[in-house]
Amino acid sequence: MGKDFIVGLDIGTSSIKAAVAENKKGYPVLRGVFAEPSLGLQRGSVFDLTEASQSIGRVLSEIRKIHRRAVKNIYVGIGTPQVKVQSSKGVVAVSRADNEIYRDDVDRVVRASQAINLLPNRMIIHTITRDFVIDGIGDISDPLGLSGNRLEVNALVVDAFTPHIKGLIKVIDLVGGEIGGLVFAPLASSRSVLSKVQKDLGTVLVDIGFGTTGMSVYEENRLVGLGKFPVGAHNISKDLAVGLKIPLLAAENLKLNYGSAMSREVAAREMIELKKFSPETHGSVSRRFIAEIIEARLAEIFDFVNNELKLIGRAGKLAGGVVLVGGGAKLPGITELARQELKLFSQVGFTNQNEWFKEVTGFTEAMEDPEYVNALGLVLWGADQEHWWPTSQGASNFMGSMKDFLSYFKP
Repeated sequence: MGKDFIVGLDIGTSSIKAAVAENKKGYPVLRGVFAEPSLGLQRGSVFDLTEASQSIGRVLSEIRKIHRRAVKNIYVGIGTPQVKVQSSKGVVAVSRADNEIYRDDVDRVVRASQAINLLPNRMIIHTITRDFVIDGIGDISDPLGLSGNRLEVNALVVDAFTPHIKGLIKVIDLVGGEIGGLVFAPLASSRSVLSKVQKDLGTVLVDIGFGTTGMSVYEENRLVGLGKFPVGAHNISKDLAVGLKIPLLAAENLKLNYGSAMSREVAAREMIELKKFSPETHGSVSRRFIAEIIEARLAEIFDFVNNELKLIGRAGKLAGGVVLVGGGAKLPGITELARQELKLFSQVGFTNQNEWFKEVTGFTEAMEDPEYVNALGLVLWGADQEHWWPTSQGASNFMGSMKDFLSYFKP
């Protein structure tokens, strides 16, 4: 019965968000969305086991009210900035005398691409196939049924810091949950937001979270780049707290109520009384000055993104532009700043509702909130892995199930 439910669990620095879906006629039906303050967790990793267990446990308790076995199939987002991505290549000889390529040939060449040098404390969480090459002829998306002597694959290998993975698995196990898969957060967000047209044109998705920023780049319906940076929307609040000499909570509220990403669009004469946010603080501050602090930090984040785009030769060259998600995407003026800094068309992204069962409503607010795209994307990713779709086809090009490597941690 547990396989009829999928939970997407987005474990962030500020909050834990979860989405619960049930299988109905092959499509996911959203049954609930939840949010809980994040304790004992920082940038996607556990630093206090007790506090983390309590906060995740509260979310799972709410999920059990929907169905007690829903927590037995949880897809968890991996959002630590220590995740690394590297290109790899695998090469094998086609095994059959007639040279026809079968599934076992594909599996072997993907395994060959995983033969990379890893430090002892790191582990592979994804092997993403970019394209296959048969006897020197490349740009092949699916080699099954084709003929050749030599099969190659160009792949992206994503590896993570093993103690972080073990910490998340331990916490979820302690509170009675079972992991169905682990997914690098920018991949889950892309699964939720980006359409096939956007992936074909060439689009970079930028997820500005509380403590980190992630990005994924697609072109010609293939993943061409991934990244994660240790800076997020919380850094903006800290900058405001330091610059204005006010408490951090006051700075966060000031950002949410009067923040803007484009300082030139804010009137210089508009003043804000600081005691409205911090009673012990006196004086006033120009709203433009607040915007200047915000703009400077966001420009730094976009500089990280642009540097990654330069490394893969896509800076300023993506016809689909940039799609912004996460809590940081809610700041007024952020699309204009992204357009200015990245030299790309920019928009805020929301969950694509076309892949969800149409007859159930009531979750429009979550679907239209860029903060929930990760949790909802994890559900869709899980639906791909569980083959929920009526045609039994998922959008994922990733080989193998995460459950295979999770058995490594079981006693």
